[in-house]
Amino acid sequence: MKITHADVEHVSRLARLALSEQEIDSLTCEMDAILDYVDQLNSLDTEGIVPTAHAVPMENAFRADEVKPGFTPEQALSNAPDAAENAFRVRRVIE
Repeated sequence: MKITHADVEHVSRLARLALSEQEIDSLTCEMDAILDYVDQLNSLDTEGIVPTAHAVPMENAFRADEVKPGFTPEQALSNAPDAAENAFRVRRVIE
C-alpha cells in the first residue's frame, strides 16, 4: 500500500474531519487505488505528446473581433440616475 491508515488519519485531522474507523479504512483503500492508477498513467510513454493535447479535436468557439462604433457620452449617460460633465455621479461612500 502506498498510503497508510496513519496517513489518512493525519490528513483527516489537518482537514478537521471527524472520520470513523470504517471511513478511514474505506478512504485508505480508495486513495491507494487512485495512487495505483496514477502509477499506471506514469508508466505510459508520453514522449512527443504536447501537454495541452486533447483526445477530441478542439476549435475556438469565439467569433472574430470586429471593430464597431461605440456609444457617445450622451448615449452612455442617457439612463444614468445622476450625471455631470460627461461622467457618472455616484454617492459618496467614504466620509
